[in-house]
Amino acid sequence: MPAMPSEDYTLGKHGARNCKMESGVRCDFLASRNRPFSEPLASKAKQTRDDRRRLQCWTLDMAESDSKGSARRRSHPSPDRRSFLMASVSTAAAPMLGRGSQADAATGQPPANVRKPTDLTLSINGREHHLAVDTRTSLLDLLREHLGLTGTKKGCDHGQCGACTVWIDGRRVLSCLTLAAVAQGHAITTIEGLARNGELHPMQQAFIDHDAFQCGYCTPGQIMSAIACVNEGHANSDADIREYMSGNLCRCAAYPNIVDAVKQARTVMKTASTE
Repeated sequence: MPAMPSEDYTLGKHGARNCKMESGVRCDFLASRNRPFSEPLASKAKQTRDDRRRLQCWTLDMAESDSKGSARRRSHPSPDRRSFLMASVSTAAAPMLGRGSQADAATGQPPANVRKPTDLTLSINGREHHLAVDTRTSLLDLLREHLGLTGTKKGCDHGQCGACTVWIDGRRVLSCLTLAAVAQGHAITTIEGLARNGELHPMQQAFIDHDAFQCGYCTPGQIMSAIACVNEGHANSDADIREYMSGNLCRCAAYPNIVDAVKQARTVMKTASTE
């Protein structure tokens, strides 16, 4: 280890620090400082260039292997989830279909045609109607398209808005989700069957008195549901009315007036039932 300088430091003409060592030899620290670092820097730069070259070669190899793998996958695609499920269902259903066709051949009867019209006898608003309709016909379509009873409205056709509400044996149902064949042998009531001898039902009159509608499209379903709500005993408070009428949507937001109309009709209906 070099000995510590015995004299003060002085500055050379290039700004390098020079010092007198105990041996009396003056050393130039600038030269001694530049020499050791120049060689490692050159070797480090060379190593960096080599690493970059190896990285480029590795990237090209990976890209080539990926392209070969994708080409193999395109030529031999693996089954996806959908094709696997379809194959499984087809395999499981094949024996059942085979047995069904053998049974039809044994009895000599052709398979049933679901599109063949079915004869129905429906009691609607106190009148019987004889119709031949497709077995898949909904009660809503039968009322509107086959009988011309267009008071029952088709809103969402998904059972979410309540515009198609009718009664079957006094219970409110969504006619868009009810098959017409299911209603055979039951009493069906629509908005057209509420008035008696030209006089409106108390609920119909209450809707008019309280202006409980604006566009009127949801009104038939609202009235049918409101009468059933009173008959079911679910109209004792404003909260009950809102809860048990929540399945009927009014896009015009006439809900406060609808609640007032139900309360008025409730009083009239209870008075009429006691007389």
